[in-house]
Amino acid sequence: MPLPEYFEFHDRTKVVYGVDSLNQVGSEAQQLGGTKAVLITDSIIRKLGFPERVKSALEDAGVEVALIRDDVPQDSDVRLINNIYEEAREAGVDICVGIGGGSVLDTTKMVNLLLTEGGDLLNDHQGAYLQERPLKPMIAVPTTAGTGSEVTFAAVVKDHESHQKVSFVSHFFAPNVAILDPVTNVSMPKSVTAATGMDALTHAVESLHSTESTPITDALSTGAISMISTNLPEAVLNGENLEARGRMLIAACIAGLAFSNSLVGIVHGIAHSIGGVAGVPHGVANSIMLPWCMEWNLDFCPEKYAMSAWAMGVVPTGDARADAVSGIARVRELIARTGLPVKLGAAGVKESHLEAIADLTMGDGTIVTNPRPVEDPAEVMELLKLAF
Repeated sequence: MPLPEYFEFHDRTKVVYGVDSLNQVGSEAQQLGGTKAVLITDSIIRKLGFPERVKSALEDAGVEVALIRDDVPQDSDVRLINNIYEEAREAGVDICVGIGGGSVLDTTKMVNLLLTEGGDLLNDHQGAYLQERPLKPMIAVPTTAGTGSEVTFAAVVKDHESHQKVSFVSHFFAPNVAILDPVTNVSMPKSVTAATGMDALTHAVESLHSTESTPITDALSTGAISMISTNLPEAVLNGENLEARGRMLIAACIAGLAFSNSLVGIVHGIAHSIGGVAGVPHGVANSIMLPWCMEWNLDFCPEKYAMSAWAMGVVPTGDARADAVSGIARVRELIARTGLPVKLGAAGVKESHLEAIADLTMGDGTIVTNPRPVEDPAEVMELLKLAF
């Protein structure tokens, strides 16, 4: 495959990995110059006690925790973000700390955007690459191994009034520091471990096949695919295995770095729409659609899918397309081993939802970098019916 004539690669996040590295939040916040923090999480993570550890670490370092919000839902909400921003602004917050899954981290990014620029989230900031200066300092602590949001430049937020997931993109949205502590992942239920792990695999595969992929993102993507295919089944079956948990955290992180730079494709476009219309968790929607979309794209990127196959342990045969087909079969085997649903109907999608999902997908920016052009909602309907 020829080298691109020109490309850029961005990474602005310091990554800290280690068992109990959660305790370093305070020193990292201090180095960033933070004095008053908003701590954003959800009710489940709050009950596990991790936010209290973060609060203690911040206070030990002389950083006041001026506000704690633990009411972030599964799909972050525009109204909630505006509400947290107002409280954080009144409290004089100058550093944001998010501890949770992708919804929590994306909420934290958008609160940070508003703290820096003010205004209304949808009316003033919706779009890609509109932000022109750095935000206030932010630290991200992922408690799932999937979204890669701790290093990505994007945030996806649900507008419940329009039933759409809205994307915000800027290189300045990436957190300053990501703390990867496998201890925070131990309590993740098997179903969540599986769904978030397949989300990470989808990021890696779609980064690899993206029309904007580069040699750097290819290396990150194939590394993530290898780690996920090897460690996800163990993480699902034995959640207390810190080695598997740690490798999944790292894999999700590097997949996040990859797709932030190369972007994704039709799997994510459809998954966003499934989540907006039918409320299916993002990782589950990605997992269901991934093999079907890989088959649909196959003739447009056989070499890239062969690379993903080799990363999953397929022995090269000298026939890239044949290897790619074997790789797609490996993806299906991995999904089966996780116990996730393999059809949309089993995940709660109704046949009456399909048309709306197809129409929404055509307006999702992720399809622009898909290797096979997505030109008609009928093509999306074809995929949805296969997966239904």
